[in-house]
Amino acid sequence: MPDTLVIIFFVALAAALLTYVVPIGSFTTQEAHYVVDGVEKTRSVVDPNSFVYATDEQGEPKLNPISFFKGDGGVGFFNFAFEGMVSGSKWGSAIGVIMFMLVIGGSFGVVMATGTIDNGILRLIDKTKGNEQIFIPVIFSLFSLGGAVFGMGEEAIAFAIIICPLMIRLGYDGICTVMVTYVATQIGFASSWMNPFSVAIAQGISGVPVLSGAGVRFGLWVGFTLIGIAFTMRYAAKVQKQPSASFSFHSDQYFRDNQQGTVKDSRFNVGDILVLLTIIATIAWVIWGVIAHAWFIPEIASQFFTMGIVVGIIGIIFKLNALTMNKVAQSFKQGAETMLEPALLVGCASGILLLIGGGGPTEPTVLNSILHSAGNVIGQLPNALSAWFMLLFQSVFNFFVTSGSGQAALTMPLMAPLADIVGVTRQVAVLAFQLGDGFTNVLVPTSASLMATLGVCRVDWGDWLKFIWRFMVSLFVLSSIAVIAAHYLGFS
Repeated sequence: MPDTLVIIFFVALAAALLTYVVPIGSFTTQEAHYVVDGVEKTRSVVDPNSFVYATDEQGEPKLNPISFFKGDGGVGFFNFAFEGMVSGSKWGSAIGVIMFMLVIGGSFGVVMATGTIDNGILRLIDKTKGNEQIFIPVIFSLFSLGGAVFGMGEEAIAFAIIICPLMIRLGYDGICTVMVTYVATQIGFASSWMNPFSVAIAQGISGVPVLSGAGVRFGLWVGFTLIGIAFTMRYAAKVQKQPSASFSFHSDQYFRDNQQGTVKDSRFNVGDILVLLTIIATIAWVIWGVIAHAWFIPEIASQFFTMGIVVGIIGIIFKLNALTMNKVAQSFKQGAETMLEPALLVGCASGILLLIGGGGPTEPTVLNSILHSAGNVIGQLPNALSAWFMLLFQSVFNFFVTSGSGQAALTMPLMAPLADIVGVTRQVAVLAFQLGDGFTNVLVPTSASLMATLGVCRVDWGDWLKFIWRFMVSLFVLSSIAVIAAHYLGFS
């Protein structure tokens, strides 16, 4: 399997070639108003009837082929990596997520340098001997619930740093860690009955009562979560029985090489307890901030940076692993260093979108033309097939726009009226959106959170693809059944 960076390069090349054959077009935008928990919210969305192709002097649809290189801040093919890395803002991909990863990596580098996590894992395993199998369903369920309730995603990166050594020590692998953390959040995100960043926005834009259909969606969440747990436990049992069967066996060697000896050789004193309490308090504080104050990347990163400083001070005072101020600084740098590879991948993957349309719906781009054409195709299909094609389209479109709220703002103003035309309820159109958007987040290399989680678990995306494709096929088949069944049962 080629290196992930090689795959991203050729995907970028394919995106660039599209600009030579697909004309550019644009939409105008309008304000959509909807109510969540009694509070009126507004969001800028595309006007579905406003699409126009940009035309040349002869009035023909115009192409805007990407050049090899472009100056003055433009995007050429050989600019895509740099422009991708510096794109966006501190609130999102790419630059915000990259900086988030470096700060998180550095902070947990300090935590790992104290030895507290390794020693705590040894004691946890010693106390729970014979009950190790409960870890996977419990952790998976909690992360899935987090994804369903408050759209947990980026937060999984920090948890994966702690959970991965535990999974390796239990005889599992890095892939199991990604499954019980990030993948679990996306199972919850996709099948949520109340996610404020996905289903609530999509319903509001579509003119569907916000948070309606919660009973059906809750049932889907339970079902998909149980399927995820079963798939993970089956794979984990296989790896535990035959470690070489792991898809990440070679990359897990890093964690095996850095394991402590035995519980008898390990230390666990007041300093270790204070470190653990600091971590727990930080996580609880972050969760409260996300739910109560809608904290996002800058706020979350700052809390974990503070945690790293406090843990470093505790480590110095209690001489945990003979920590000094210089060793704390060195540990921060080494922790951040582990994030450089996934950070590069996040930046380069973000550059792909810039090649075909990073300017938004009001600027003429190839991406807008693709969105318009897909809507036209779906509008010509029979109703049940239209519902299924909405799911297929949302799944594919998520490669280019991995933000749930961003994809809702771009696609739902088109899909909702199309649903009326072809005889599909708008509730079904929203269901197709959330399942297509959420589940493909566990596969596409343009998902910054996925690449970051794979990075901290040292799992190459190529190895991940070999593992996850079966699960993705299962999710897509089950999602197709859910959408078509919802259509025939008149879900509204």
